[in-house]
Amino acid sequence: MRSERRGESTLVAEVTNISASGFWLLVDERELFVPFEQFPWFRAATIGQILNVQRPHKHHLHWPDLDVDLAVDSIEHPERYPLVSKARPNIALQRPLAHKP
Repeated sequence: MRSERRGESTLVAEVTNISASGFWLLVDERELFVPFEQFPWFRAATIGQILNVQRPHKHHLHWPDLDVDLAVDSIEHPERYPLVSKARPNIALQRPLAHKP
């Protein structure tokens, strides 16, 4: 017995509006606001880059032109995903400042 070819994905995300402060994203009949203040990767993006959103999985969004991946939950609850880097600067790799006479 031969299996049928897989159908197209029904997982869709659509940008419905863009403003100076962020954009609205339609996901599962819910409209979510993505503010540039909390998602700075989109602030300097073109309209075309923002509109090119993919939804490879139910809880995952991807903007290939921007190389940005977000969990839907991070848009719904940004307070759970603070934008804080835990990386520490490597002092050994930094050049010492030149002293002026």
